Amino acid sequence: MKSMYGRQFATMAGMVLLSFLMLGASFAALSYQYTLQEKQDTLMRNAKYIADYTSYAANKAASTTGNGSTVWTTTDFQQYIATVAQVADSHIIVATNDGTILFATDGQRVLYNMTSQNMPRDIVNTVIQDQVYEGMTTLDGLYSSARFMVGLPIATSSGFLQGLVFFSTNTSDITAMWRDLSAIFMVVACAVILIAAILSSVTSMHQSKPMKEIAAAARQFGLGKLDVRVDVGNRRDEIGELAEAFNAMAESLSKSEQRRSEFIANVSHELKTPMTTIAGFADGILDGTIPPEKERDYLRIISSETRRLSRLVRSMLDLSRLQSDERAAQQQFDLGETMLRTLVSLEGKINQKHLEVDTQVPEEPVMVWGDQDAITQVCYNLLDNAIKFSQEGGTLSLSIVPKGSKANVSISNQGKTIPPEELDLIFDRFHKADHSRSENRDGVGLGLYIVKTILNSHRETISCTSQDGLTTFSFSLPRA
Repeated sequence: MKSMYGRQFATMAGMVLLSFLMLGASFAALSYQYTLQEKQDTLMRNAKYIADYTSYAANKAASTTGNGSTVWTTTDFQQYIATVAQVADSHIIVATNDGTILFATDGQRVLYNMTSQNMPRDIVNTVIQDQVYEGMTTLDGLYSSARFMVGLPIATSSGFLQGLVFFSTNTSDITAMWRDLSAIFMVVACAVILIAAILSSVTSMHQSKPMKEIAAAARQFGLGKLDVRVDVGNRRDEIGELAEAFNAMAESLSKSEQRRSEFIANVSHELKTPMTTIAGFADGILDGTIPPEKERDYLRIISSETRRLSRLVRSMLDLSRLQSDERAAQQQFDLGETMLRTLVSLEGKINQKHLEVDTQVPEEPVMVWGDQDAITQVCYNLLDNAIKFSQEGGTLSLSIVPKGSKANVSISNQGKTIPPEELDLIFDRFHKADHSRSENRDGVGLGLYIVKTILNSHRETISCTSQDGLTTFSFSLPRA
């Protein structure tokens, strides 16, 4: 019963059974009370009728014979009482004021075993004092089983007590009806539970199938098969949403694994290339393959590759540090001053390429929120990248435009146009345009990725456009 089907069936069966038990018990109890009340009302009406009739007959006999009680022993009176008892399916007892039974009938015969017997004193007293008696009784053993009885006094119009009359009926038919109703309810409950079991089976199979597929796909993921997906079909319920979420997670994990593999391959390649160069040239110098007069040139290459390797390791450490920080430290600083100070630090590289610099920075401070050291690195990477890929004698443009709650920054250079298919790739780790690989070996392919990571930590983005030899990088920061 640990499966979804078992739990659903147990829950549904329990709810149906409990509902039917409560409904059945309530209906049976109400039916029993209603039927019993109907019996009581009928007995009371009949008892009142017999009491009135007996009083009338006694008064008539008294006016004729002078003794009204003699009417109770007449054949006509007893036959009439027996007929009423037969029609009402009841027992009728006529007794004296002290409870002595004068006549008793079940409608079929006279109950001689009761004649001259005494009614229980408590019942007699109740009728005399309260003018009515209602209750279950065996008449102190005169009946073999308890019967429901109603008793009334027989009195004249002036209130003179002439005797007592009792009506009683068997309640076994009510009990039998209650048993029949209970049996019907049990049969219906079993049928409903059976139907519920079938519906629960169909429903649980429909619901558990995608769950099993998700579980199987998760196990396949555990085995390293990241291309497994769950077929959600046209489901639009919670399970369909879960399957879609699983597929989205699987797609994200697959892409992450692909990026991780590419990252490892790129790191291996980037580390292997300078190390191979260093080792090859060093071995050439040591074994005499490289002539002494060329050793200095090759040592310069070894030195350059060593510095490139150092930059690569430093960039990877910086990147790891940036990715470990959930949120950049916030402080106010002047973005214009930071940008211009960074530009001055690159003056040597600018002069080497004979670049013209066009700056459009407001004279008043442009105060922004952010991590000043990190934003300084963003400015340095973007300016260094723009200088590196500028054409000889080109123009390097820098602008800061405060607008609303943001300070918009743009850095442009004149050089080769970046192909449209590469614009979405330039911010990836270790991505290098073809011309950077052929013309410049100083880069390690992490500069723009670090820029993107820093700005993402500031909840900001960066974009790039390149057309007709003009390439522009743009980003913004919140104004203080």
